[in-house]
Amino acid sequence: MFNNKNILITGGTGSFGKLFVKTLLERYQPRRIIVYSRDELKQYEMQQTFNHSSMRYFIGDVRDRERLNQAMNGVDYVIHAAALKQVPAAEYNPTECIKTNINGAENVIGAAITNNVEKVIALSTDKAANPINLYGATKLASDKLFVAANNMTGGHNTHFSVVRYGNVVGSRGSVVPFFKKLIDNKATEIPITHKSMTRFWITLQQGVDFVLKNFDRMLGGEIFVPKIPSMRITDLAHAMAPDLPTKIIGIRPGEKLHEIMCPADDFYHTLEFDDHFVITPTISFTSRSNKFGENAIGEKGQKVEEGFEYNSKNNTVFLTTEQLLAFNKLAEE
Repeated sequence: MFNNKNILITGGTGSFGKLFVKTLLERYQPRRIIVYSRDELKQYEMQQTFNHSSMRYFIGDVRDRERLNQAMNGVDYVIHAAALKQVPAAEYNPTECIKTNINGAENVIGAAITNNVEKVIALSTDKAANPINLYGATKLASDKLFVAANNMTGGHNTHFSVVRYGNVVGSRGSVVPFFKKLIDNKATEIPITHKSMTRFWITLQQGVDFVLKNFDRMLGGEIFVPKIPSMRITDLAHAMAPDLPTKIIGIRPGEKLHEIMCPADDFYHTLEFDDHFVITPTISFTSRSNKFGENAIGEKGQKVEEGFEYNSKNNTVFLTTEQLLAFNKLAEE
């Protein structure tokens, strides 16, 4: 569906954006791929790798509505990946996080509607489900904005959906490169926050593939959640450094013991499909269907049981030591 289409990626110089661009160029023949971001050095460096004739590089901030309007002229699909994502930085700089993650979301929505973009998918995070830190709270607000945007399109035919997933193996801020650096520097122990801590685990390529698939699936208004494995932080430490002891250092401010992607409070809005869940809108749409039991490619979902919650502790699939090492290797490729 991306052949001969114009695609814009906000925050396109990040780890997701670079792999998304690589995947698009390998699998499709897009007319234009627009990387929209504010860091000129990262754009320059990305141009050295991705210099295909379809590539366009726009310096701009999602806080700048006028620049977004210019960048989205003639665009068919938008992936909104730009965000301030570091939990401690968000706690210390709350207003800046709000400006990018909430006001920036409003600007992306407005520019997409103005330019009659066909489909928009915004990237979310498990931290947006029952948030306890500012980053998660801003992403929950962003999720709500993108869902509600389907009621704001007027005579335009723009559809908005959200993709939510867990920790990306090896991404910026991930624990894997942190552990690896300690091991390379001959550390004598591995610090872990809590012996019972669990996390959802997904590779970057799996995240990219899930987003691509949901452009086909989306009706507009869904929050898509992949079925992915969990891991125990102690298992990861043992997999990466089997000969080193661990040291408990305590949970950091704004951090959960276990992560949630489908909260129990949303069970009556949650549908289960073969390889993913969909959290349906809590609001009604006035100009389009409110039925989400069957998606745009004919896949059918069923309502989950009362009280269902999809969290990293009660997940039915946990990675073994061997699988964790395999995931880490995939992240390095």
